[in-house]
Amino acid sequence: MLGNSLAASPLATLGSIKCFHHSTVDLVPLSLKSSSHGLRTISCVSGSKWIVFCSTTQVETYNEDPKTWEECKEALSCFDFSVEEKDKILGKAFGHIHSPYWTEERVKENPKAETLNQILEFLRSLGLSDEDLHKVMKKFPEVLGCSLEEEMKPNIVILENQWGISGKQLRNLLLRNPKVLGYNVDCKGDCIAQCTRCWVRF
Repeated sequence: MLGNSLAASPLATLGSIKCFHHSTVDLVPLSLKSSSHGLRTISCVSGSKWIVFCSTTQVETYNEDPKTWEECKEALSCFDFSVEEKDKILGKAFGHIHSPYWTEERVKENPKAETLNQILEFLRSLGLSDEDLHKVMKKFPEVLGCSLEEEMKPNIVILENQWGISGKQLRNLLLRNPKVLGYNVDCKGDCIAQCTRCWVRF
């Protein structure tokens, strides 16, 4: 059986992906193919194959609620992301893939297309084009997992009322430092600037 024939390789780490092979022939990977279930196969010169399994958290991403996950990926379809990029963005935003931004506080949850669309519409209302949003999500995918009512809107109010930043200036700021959208409104430096979401960092 395949499960009994797989042996761990000394080259069995590619980020959060685990690799196995079942041949003693020297392998030179040429191409990587991904399935919708997170199982990837890299074809090699020898004709043998590496079988690459995504980490447990990535597999769970698809299995918990595949329909909802696909609906959220569809909501990102106008931003010209690859399938893999969409999975990574959603994974980091909703705790399925580890992100240093959340430290230990992010509880894994299933994203909802309705909430996602509300966040995207709010960001568009700030003067960000779809091309701008592509850049924002590339730089800060966790933005989709931030609270619209408790974080994004209050932070924009702070930028406009306390810092006088709006319009084109606001757009330029969000492109340069989109993490400001997820700052913790209640943190004014009590953490001695040790957290990743503190206004002291602004």
